[in-house]
Amino acid sequence: MSTQQAFKALKQHLQNVIVGQEALLDKMMIGLLTGGHILLEGPPGLAKTTAVKTLSTAVKARFQRIQFTPDLMPGDVVGSEILDTDTHTLRFVPGPIFHEIVLADEINRAPPKVQSALLEAMAEKQVTAGGQTRALPDLFIVMATQNPLEQSGTYPLPEAQLDRFMLHVALDYPSEDEELEILRRDRSHHFGEDKEKFEAFLTPDKVLAARHEIAEQYVSEPVEQYMVALTGATRRLGDYNPEWADLLEIGASPRASLSLLHAASAHAWLADRDYVTPDDAIAVVGDVLRHRIRVSFAGRAQNWTSQAVIDAIVDAVPVPVRVD
Repeated sequence: MSTQQAFKALKQHLQNVIVGQEALLDKMMIGLLTGGHILLEGPPGLAKTTAVKTLSTAVKARFQRIQFTPDLMPGDVVGSEILDTDTHTLRFVPGPIFHEIVLADEINRAPPKVQSALLEAMAEKQVTAGGQTRALPDLFIVMATQNPLEQSGTYPLPEAQLDRFMLHVALDYPSEDEELEILRRDRSHHFGEDKEKFEAFLTPDKVLAARHEIAEQYVSEPVEQYMVALTGATRRLGDYNPEWADLLEIGASPRASLSLLHAASAHAWLADRDYVTPDDAIAVVGDVLRHRIRVSFAGRAQNWTSQAVIDAIVDAVPVPVRVD
């Protein structure tokens, strides 16, 4: 079985376990294929944790869930030194961050010091503890969740940390048909039917090999220019429409262009193509830009949202006619 076939089998397995949530499954696989961190935002009960754990099991990756709370300390995440009573020396005990796929549950409940420690891990794939820098696993990615409805006891993520997430996936409740299917599956499991089983064809080594293939995807110059134009439009909205000049307080950084390139390349690879088209960029641009822009007071007064601004940008930026 080829790597692409194995990923198709993985996608089918995830769909068999998780009802609906197509955007969640697609973006999780893109994150896995690019090494990009994912921020999942949605109400409780939408199978975010189940999806991430299922993904980790299917690729035989070492998985760890960290429940973020206001009393969490940096050492609880990255690890700390303890006194070895046998040798009377300090010994470093790795924290839960030293896993290949880390689920940071309710990440906005972590105090600033913990978020700072996590930022180093996400940005550099390393942590510093006890005056020594230690590398994290090659596969390392963070999939974080936050609840948009509950603000008590939370610490808003700083812009620098938000920018480290390649994608921000906004989740919504399932449709009535999907919720009915959830009920039926729960009843079948309750009465003893076997849960979905999956023969894992993927390993961390195969995932890393797929990342190398994606890095070699062909991207024509017009498509590169189109991606840069999409990102740059968030900083120059007034060039496309003078009435939009004051809609945003913050535009997307050049890191957004890199994230857009990587995510679009993975999207094309999953579609069995070795080249990237403007449609690949359009398919992921919302999740790439959503958390990197901030609508101004004037924009909110006119009922603009981040997604509405992104939709307007996609409509306004000319799509290249030829991509070869």
